[in-house]
Amino acid sequence: MRRLQDPSSNPGDPDARPAPAPGGLPAELNPFVGREDELAGIGALLDREARLVTVVGVAGVGKTRCVIRAAALREKRYCDGVLMAELSAVRDPGLLEHALIDAMELADHTSRTPRAVLVEHLRERRTLLVIDGFEHLVEACAGLVAELLRRAPGDGIPLALELAAGRLRALSVEQVLLRLDDRFRLLTGGHRGAPGRHRTLRTAIGWSHELCTPEQRLLWARLSVFAGSFDLEAAEYICGGPDLPADSVLDVLDELLAQSVVEREEGPAGARYRMLDTVSEYGARWLAAAGDARRVRRRHRDWFVGLATWCELDWFSPRQAEVAARIDGELPNLRRAMESSLEDPDEVHLARYLAGTLWFYWVGCGRLSEGRHWLEHVLEEPAPHDATRLKVLWVLGYVAVLQGDAVAAVAALQECRDEAEHSGNATALAYAVHRTGCLAIVTDDMPRAEALLREALGRYREAGELNSNVLMAQVELAMAMAFLGDLDAAAAICEEVRETCEDHGERWALAYALYVLAYAALHRGRPARARRMLGECLTIGRMFNDLLGTVLSLELLALVTAVEGDAAEAAVLQGAAEVVWPSVGLPLFGSVFYGRPRAECEKQARAALGNAAYEEGLRAGRRLDPAAAVDRALAGGGPAPASSAPGSGGPVAGGPGAAGPGGTRRPAASRLTGRGGPERW
Repeated sequence: MRRLQDPSSNPGDPDARPAPAPGGLPAELNPFVGREDELAGIGALLDREARLVTVVGVAGVGKTRCVIRAAALREKRYCDGVLMAELSAVRDPGLLEHALIDAMELADHTSRTPRAVLVEHLRERRTLLVIDGFEHLVEACAGLVAELLRRAPGDGIPLALELAAGRLRALSVEQVLLRLDDRFRLLTGGHRGAPGRHRTLRTAIGWSHELCTPEQRLLWARLSVFAGSFDLEAAEYICGGPDLPADSVLDVLDELLAQSVVEREEGPAGARYRMLDTVSEYGARWLAAAGDARRVRRRHRDWFVGLATWCELDWFSPRQAEVAARIDGELPNLRRAMESSLEDPDEVHLARYLAGTLWFYWVGCGRLSEGRHWLEHVLEEPAPHDATRLKVLWVLGYVAVLQGDAVAAVAALQECRDEAEHSGNATALAYAVHRTGCLAIVTDDMPRAEALLREALGRYREAGELNSNVLMAQVELAMAMAFLGDLDAAAAICEEVRETCEDHGERWALAYALYVLAYAALHRGRPARARRMLGECLTIGRMFNDLLGTVLSLELLALVTAVEGDAAEAAVLQGAAEVVWPSVGLPLFGSVFYGRPRAECEKQARAALGNAAYEEGLRAGRRLDPAAAVDRALAGGGPAPASSAPGSGGPVAGGPGAAGPGGTRRPAASRLTGRGGPERW
């Protein structure tokens, strides 16, 4: 969770503002002046434990800035922090909960509804939640807020709304809310003695519009097609044309920046731009009036279809981390591209294409829940059956497998397989067979898993496929072999995967190959080797926000730690893993095979510590958030356990696994194989 930053810590272009990180408060780049009465009023309400505070005022008067300041001043009162969700780029009410999950930096792989995830997360927390820019989602947001207030008694919510305070003299709050679908109509009129340019929101923004050149007005209108931020390349392609050449877009954009119509912000991938939602809506009206909205929306959709295509290809490359960051930044625009495609029955296949193409993001970057939302949504729309539908089906099956929803997985994968066989689509058939094999692994049918995965790999070879999915099929086959007891075969497969990953710069599949190699190394009596591999797994998992890979690595690392003789730290890691599983799915997939390391770790730790100390270790681990747990695991754990006399429940000084000089561990003989000795494969 971010704190307010000192503007001096962000050197560079004074016109560029830092992009707010998800879940935090945006940085203040200049001193906050005035608004003492408003700050005092908001503060007094919060001090009196008001759980819902609504801030109203005409657009542009500074509500958001005031609320952010008030929240920052009282941040320390909320032990679980202050969170901010900006919803102006969200158009579909069905994505409201997903946007809030993004703002809270939650990653949920399960099949639970997003609302259930939010309620569960906030139920026991004392948090101040700032929601801004949702006037177009009033009904959906009101229902969500009401439920959060009922079921999360610690959660305070100041709502910074685009409301017209002056209209409250003539209208009730309910009437104002009903008219929020058209903020310009709502704000028409005003105080008779006020300057004309201040009398209406339309006229206020129009004052700036009149000062623009024709080229500036044209770009302003076309930029309104973006959701959230955008980069220069996208603006040049989407907004360029005979009347505004692409190579002139930068100059015109710079002029709009100078007039504060557009703002610039620095992100991980460089400079990005955005318009305030009210300014963007004004531009959208001009775009519609010019009869150009449909054409520009199509160019927007085409650009982001192309971007998704490029990113899917580049996922299997050294640019994998860059791809993940790029899709993170463009998610609002990708959502809009899918939404606009679904509005036209002739373009539903493009929405399907996008939903399926983004499989690597849904699966690899902790977005299973939103991915399932889109995959199911595009399948509901009537459209001809084609290759895009088949891809959506196998991706949906994959997502359902990882969420632990076997029924949905079987339905989607069987439908994909039947249609692929009927249409002769060999590639889609290979993917359906592969993911059915993946389902067999997590449901403990290892012989069937081995057969299906070998079949899938054969089909991939025939189709000429080589990508992260193919590597994962190899890893999953190796996992099945390891569970069946053939560690040599499992290790050989994953060493081959590791070489391929190194050749192509692939990191995501590499983490799972290293997990299997660590599993084999531990069972071969090489815990130090296993620890190093699992450390790399955790580092990669953090890079992609892959909670599944992270929690599996924590579980196995707990057993490694117990084998090395640090039972207390092993218990802490097990407790930390327990906290992560609810956001992933069914703990350890409900699998006996995946559950064996945890059962063995618990057995060893309880024997070494006694029940009371083991349970205390679990409780300590449960108090760690996932990031802290990963940091602790990568650092080698907490302080070395104190020595104790034989029979006291702790390690014997100088005994196997006791802390050596400087707090380092001495390797112990593996309690799984009974062998210690030097590290060699």
